[in-house]
Amino acid sequence: MSESGHSQPGMYGQGRRRRRRRGDREPGPPGQNLSGPSRDRDYQPRERRDGSEDPPGPLIQKTPIILAKPPGERAKPSQNTPISGAPVLDKPIMLMKARDDGVKLGTPPETAAQPLGPGPSKMEREGQRPTQPVYQIQNRGMGASASSSAVDQPIAYKYIIKSKLLPPEKMKHSIKLVDEQMNWCDSAMEYLRDQTDMLVVGVIGLQGTGKSTVMSLLSANTAEEDQRGYVFRAQTQEIKERGGNQSTGIDFFITQERVIFLDTQPMLSPSILDHLINNDRKLPPEYNLPHTYIEMQSLQIAAFLFTVCHVIIVVQDWFTDLNIYRFLQTAEMLKPSTPSASHDSTGSSGSDDGTEYYPHIVFLQNKAKRDDFCPRNLKNMHMVVDKLMAHSHLKYKGTLSMLDCNIFPGLAQDYLSPEVNMFLLPVQENDGEDNLTKAGTGTYPLFSLLPGYKGHPSFSTMVSKLRSQILTMPRCQLSHTILTEKNWFHYAARIWDGVKKSSALSEYSRLLC
Repeated sequence: MSESGHSQPGMYGQGRRRRRRRGDREPGPPGQNLSGPSRDRDYQPRERRDGSEDPPGPLIQKTPIILAKPPGERAKPSQNTPISGAPVLDKPIMLMKARDDGVKLGTPPETAAQPLGPGPSKMEREGQRPTQPVYQIQNRGMGASASSSAVDQPIAYKYIIKSKLLPPEKMKHSIKLVDEQMNWCDSAMEYLRDQTDMLVVGVIGLQGTGKSTVMSLLSANTAEEDQRGYVFRAQTQEIKERGGNQSTGIDFFITQERVIFLDTQPMLSPSILDHLINNDRKLPPEYNLPHTYIEMQSLQIAAFLFTVCHVIIVVQDWFTDLNIYRFLQTAEMLKPSTPSASHDSTGSSGSDDGTEYYPHIVFLQNKAKRDDFCPRNLKNMHMVVDKLMAHSHLKYKGTLSMLDCNIFPGLAQDYLSPEVNMFLLPVQENDGEDNLTKAGTGTYPLFSLLPGYKGHPSFSTMVSKLRSQILTMPRCQLSHTILTEKNWFHYAARIWDGVKKSSALSEYSRLLC
């Protein structure tokens, strides 16, 4: 029988003391009789197995709760050291819990070795089985900032991965890189990325030669589309009738293939000169005459393109104007020097081809006629251009060939011995009816349904062949370091500022007066 009067089987095993006789006890202090007046014992604070002592004061009787270990764990040795040398028994351990404060009188060894969770509630009723404790897993050694950064880290990774996987923003229309007042614009920066695989293509030419149309067809449009939807606005019929120009400054457009196209205002434009004179626009103080100012604007744009572009397309609508070649040689002379590395002391020397950068030049004969595609005339055109550009450092030959496009399948590869970078584009057809030659309804009426002989492929075919030739041009290094798209933008801004403040251009304009 236990102290509470209930039978407790198995409590008197080996190694346990038997109760002393009632007569052997010494009378204890008053108030410590637990079972009645005839059962007095000395009160001594009993040491618990976890090393703590029971609080002084009367103990409140409680119905015992027996917890038995699972059968698989009964054979395991205890992890705690036995108190006072008593052997550890593989027996159920009784837990006694006071009603007022919920202090445990005994704990199993396995439970004492683990961290305890929140204590049992005071509202637990007598006889209720204890529930399984709840443990909170915490990252020890990490503060609140570490946990918050751990939460924010996947969000940051998700944003970075999403920005890398998203395609770049597609442009629908060209924007200004240099406005009509020759001021630099920063609106193109948002379309550029941090990658180095890019190609920069610029264009120069006289007024009305079709520069904007050619650049639109090379970049994003086709010949079948309406010209009013081109990325570079072409001349309207009204502007053509009054002899005006459509493009001003430098226009910027970048494709999804990371090819940058730069369209420019016409070189030596008479319409810009007429607008400057008739509108009484004030000239900058360093220029005295309007035509000098227009010529210097054209030279500034050409010298800028010679420094920041991989490919320059020179568009002509007839063969040929000698003033164009003089203009190219002057712009090459006034071109700013390529910035060199800090350790290179000879970087400013323009005579050294290894340090000075020069772009590839392509001479595009737009609106070419059928006679221009004659092999003999084509060879004479190559010979003339080669003679005029013989003393130039510009890369005007060796990188583009019409013979490789299968346009002249009967000609040998060495037929154009001084082959320069020249390409011919025919007149753009307006309607399908223009392609048909009406031969009448005579002896062979079916001939009227066949297209007439033109001496060259269609305009769309020639544009596609030109595009494939331009996109495969070598991409030389523009400066002493490899530039990304954004770095190229900042590099071009510095070059444009240097061109406007160039002492060589100022001296040349003074000599023109």
